[in-house]
Amino acid sequence: MSVADGWVEIGDRVFVRRYAFYDQNIGVVLGDGAALVIDTRSTHAQAREILADLRTLTADPVTIVVDTHGHFDHAFGNHVFRPATIWGHAGCPPFMARTAERRRSRIAMDEPSIAADLAEVVIDPPDQVFQRATTIEVGGRPVELRYFGRGHTDHDVVVSIPDTDVVFAGDLVEGGAIPYFGDAYPLDWPATAEALAGLVTGTIVPGHGDHAGRAFATEQAGALTAIAELARRIHAGELGLEDALDRTPFPEFPRDGIRAPLVRALAQLRGELT
Repeated sequence: MSVADGWVEIGDRVFVRRYAFYDQNIGVVLGDGAALVIDTRSTHAQAREILADLRTLTADPVTIVVDTHGHFDHAFGNHVFRPATIWGHAGCPPFMARTAERRRSRIAMDEPSIAADLAEVVIDPPDQVFQRATTIEVGGRPVELRYFGRGHTDHDVVVSIPDTDVVFAGDLVEGGAIPYFGDAYPLDWPATAEALAGLVTGTIVPGHGDHAGRAFATEQAGALTAIAELARRIHAGELGLEDALDRTPFPEFPRDGIRAPLVRALAQLRGELT
């Protein structure tokens, strides 16, 4: 691996840069005369920072953006990259249409340091979508997009580059924190995470935190499976919620950190998530 002014080359002309805000990873794939960017951060100002930092790698234009999913920290910078084509799963545009404006005001309250910048954001969903899998090209170089099923959201995209052993997983896995379950499908997520782990032969880049290897992806799949199983036991009356917290599959974090995931899983078991 090589390092270039904050960018880490984790495969042939495949780079990741880790930004302090939300400890977020942004990916770049360079082709012949063109660049592809994976995720665009939270605001136009943060997206412009990506473009400025990218100039230390290449003078070639960004012709393609891939949104791993439609959460604000991954897609609110989209508009800055136009006229690039923006790819996402078919579920991403309707998700952003349902949630983005409402969340803009909530995020401004939760994150006052970016409140002014959020005001200028133009919500700009992907204009190219796929259902299960597709191969796109950046500068003649193939990049594969896959959807393994519901997990962190109902539209998570996994990005892989065939001539490398690098996989960008978005927030289907997360380093240094318990994954966020606010829009998750906890009963579906384990199978999705297992399929993702099966794809990893080298480096996996989570949406946030350290990039890692297959063992990390497998460990995350196991932890997500444990969350679903704890919720099923609570739903069946075999275990109380407080007792389930003591059995957290994320023991390195406070036990209460799995309360929200379990509550979300119980809602799915009651048929409240569609």
